[in-house]
Amino acid sequence: MITISQDHPLKELNTFGIAAKAYYFAEAQSLGALKELLALKNHPHKFILGGGSNMLLTADIDALVIHVNLKGIRIVKEDDRYVQVKVMAGENWHNLVLWTLDQNFGGLENLSLIPGNTGTAPIQNIGAYGVELKDSFVSCEALNRTTLELEEFTHAECQFGYRDSIFKNTAKDRYVITSVTFQLTKKDHVKHTTYGAIEGELQKKGIKTPTIRDISNAVIAIRSAKLPDPKDLGNSGSFFKNPVLSKEAFARFSDHYPQAPHYALPDGTFKVPAGWLIEQCGLKGKRKGDAGVHERQALVLVNHGNATGQEILGLAYEVMAAVQEKFNITISPEVNIIK
Repeated sequence: MITISQDHPLKELNTFGIAAKAYYFAEAQSLGALKELLALKNHPHKFILGGGSNMLLTADIDALVIHVNLKGIRIVKEDDRYVQVKVMAGENWHNLVLWTLDQNFGGLENLSLIPGNTGTAPIQNIGAYGVELKDSFVSCEALNRTTLELEEFTHAECQFGYRDSIFKNTAKDRYVITSVTFQLTKKDHVKHTTYGAIEGELQKKGIKTPTIRDISNAVIAIRSAKLPDPKDLGNSGSFFKNPVLSKEAFARFSDHYPQAPHYALPDGTFKVPAGWLIEQCGLKGKRKGDAGVHERQALVLVNHGNATGQEILGLAYEVMAAVQEKFNITISPEVNIIK
């Protein structure tokens, strides 16, 4: 039985806490319900909503909003060293990471405490502290919104890039991801501890030989110290992508700012933290009404209470313009802007 409601509030369904509404709204708790909703002819415009963590609503949504809430985690293949786990789209990402740790399955621990649901994680190729989703990704199943057929996408077919995938480009709005399969380690875990502040956090705790849970706990501590909990302060995590500079552009930049933090990438380019650039512009903690730049992490834009999506977007444009003017570097939103 499918229930469609009208003028449905979305404030609790987006991590920014924007008080927008859906003209029409329905929950899809099964693949059959999802197909049925997508097939409705009397609602030609449909909007797919997952965990609401990587978007900024700038207006009410004049469409049928379908909240994908498919649940389930199961092992589909394993041997002595590896296990493949199929995760349904509606599973909370951080809860999935905690589940893998309970099983002593390695691979996702650096991605702890990232908000959102599993189904939207491949779209963005989520990443943190030297690890990206693509590193453990095997395949995903996605429902074709036109044919209503379930299709499988391999790792190569997803065309993963930095915060990017085919689902943000040529396949945008054509599919609904219904499940994701990961390959994780059962032993001899590869531990990524050198990126960011993980090593320092482990040393602070006196841990010399960390387990994957130790790494997860370190990431949780670091993120909790820097990033606000959306339940307490509306936000969508990192609002901007870290810009990647060519070798030549980075050389010019580092001549002027030799103290700037940076990360050399395998292809010879350099990633510069957008948060550092924004902070150097004096914008850390800036507030315009209830829209603000977070006081502890300039990469994060926040809703102090009643900011509209338009107000937060206006602040984002100001931040981007300031970075462009000071450094001649373009930063762009990581968050999807829903207009």
